Parts: sequence; structure tokens; C-alpha cells
Amino acid sequence: MSRNLYILGTVLFVFAVISFAMTFTAGPYQIGLPGNGSLWKTIALFLLLLSLLSAFAGVMTNMFEQVERRAEERARREGKRRG
Repeated sequence: MSRNLYILGTVLFVFAVISFAMTFTAGPYQIGLPGNGSLWKTIALFLLLLSLLSAFAGVMTNMFEQVERRAEERARREGKRRG
């Protein structure tokens, strides 16, 4: 599951970079695109925050999975010693 969160974070980060790049390329000559640079910066900021939160959730998930795995291994070793 943590791998999926890392991939999601990476994709959101790429979209944030693209949105930030649109700040410099958006203009009145492009039909259908918002021409306001601050709108693209705001979108990029929110996408960046979401990507950071996704990466943080991936790290926490990976950490808790590792703790759970080590606890199971320890319990298995303790059972072998006693049994």
C-alpha cells in the first residue's frame, strides 16, 4: 500500500510542477486556459501539499508495516524457543 501512496505523491508532484510552469506560459492567446497566474500558483501549491501528505502517509504506512512484521517475527522466534 505504501508503494501506491509513493506513486500517487509522485504523480501529484509532477502535476504541481506542470501547474507551476503554466504560470509562465498562460496567456490571453491560449483559448480555454485560465490566464491568471496566481490561479496556477494556487493549484500548484495545493497539489504540492497533497503530494507531500501522500508521501508522508506512505512513509508512515511503511513504518507501521515494518513494525508489525518485526513483531510477528519476534513472536515466532519466542514460540520456537519455548516450544
